[in-house]
Amino acid sequence: MATLLERPATPVDVSDNALYTEHLWHAPFAELRRSAPLSWREDSPYGPYWSATTHDLVAEVELDPATWSSELGNITIQEGVAGHEFPNFIAMDPPRHTAQRRVVSPAFNPTSMARLEELVRARSKQLLDALPQGETFDWVEEVSIPLTMGMLCILFDMPFEDRHDIKTWSDMASNVAPDTGSEEYYERFMAEMGRMLARFDELMEERRNLPPSDDLLSRMVHSEAMGNLTPMERIANIALLIVGGNDTTRNSMSGLVDAFNRFPEELDRLHADPSLIPNTAQEIIRWQSPVTHMRRTATKDTELAGQRIAAGEKIVLWYISANRDESVFPDADRFDVGRANARRHLGFGHGIHRCVGARLAEVQLVTLIEEIVARNWRIVPQGKPTRLASPFLHGFTSMPVRLEQRG
Repeated sequence: MATLLERPATPVDVSDNALYTEHLWHAPFAELRRSAPLSWREDSPYGPYWSATTHDLVAEVELDPATWSSELGNITIQEGVAGHEFPNFIAMDPPRHTAQRRVVSPAFNPTSMARLEELVRARSKQLLDALPQGETFDWVEEVSIPLTMGMLCILFDMPFEDRHDIKTWSDMASNVAPDTGSEEYYERFMAEMGRMLARFDELMEERRNLPPSDDLLSRMVHSEAMGNLTPMERIANIALLIVGGNDTTRNSMSGLVDAFNRFPEELDRLHADPSLIPNTAQEIIRWQSPVTHMRRTATKDTELAGQRIAAGEKIVLWYISANRDESVFPDADRFDVGRANARRHLGFGHGIHRCVGARLAEVQLVTLIEEIVARNWRIVPQGKPTRLASPFLHGFTSMPVRLEQRG
């Protein structure tokens, strides 16, 4: 057995929102990858935690759910909402996770995806046609949010007018911050989640009275594994589908503008070779890392990277760091539309918990990139963007831009 090392302390609390709102996360994670790929933070607003920061360590933990549980604790660094847990299938271990994921995954089969892709393209063209020309507008509010909310309305067969409610529910369900630990916040949270549940129960009851189909909600209500969930389980799973279908794509669509602004020559490469567009969708997920982390909890006393980890201790898998690991992605801070191994990113997770809707996210991103190239647009920033205050999701809250034609 290898000699166990003294626990290396994480010198900077990488759960600090300021690292993300001020875009200062690169240096702390680079130093951790170099000197302490697995480190221990004793003191944080979320309690003590381990940090896994390299691609190989994150992948190793993801591929061993028997040792590293998604069910024993929350899937984020935070302990639920005010300590309350929400049992959805991403926060489960086998066999329950396997059974419930098996219900949802066929909703993204090739036949369903062909139909969804057609709808995505039509909705994207309609939305982009309506953008103001020669005026400043907020890319997040006018493009990233309505495109992703519109996709969820399509997925759930809801009117497009419901997109504002879906955004509210998604933002609340994905909120990770120290100030969400109070009972007062929990009461507000549950009131909004109750409103969400009432709306989705209507939709699911409609499906229950129809023959089973590949529709996502139909599959849920007609299945043994998910057909009789408790109200709290229904809230948790609906919230998961909304957040999973929204945040990765929304934040990557905004990150795309940031990337083309920092590396304008990469947009020129796409005009010269549009066949690079599908790879660009993978690269923006790697480069932006829209989900900053996931968390697992040790099921037993174990060892990892020469460290002794006790049962019940939590390990945070920093996707944002693993996706900048220079040993896997040379010149990792560069946005490179031709990157040969862009698909090795961990932005969708890895192993049994890899995002079930990954293909749909890819379709949305590819469609947006194709439309930007076809319209010969440069999306020019008109001021500094504002960034999301969260150690869980890596994104933007506003991004003022102006559309210009490439010269």
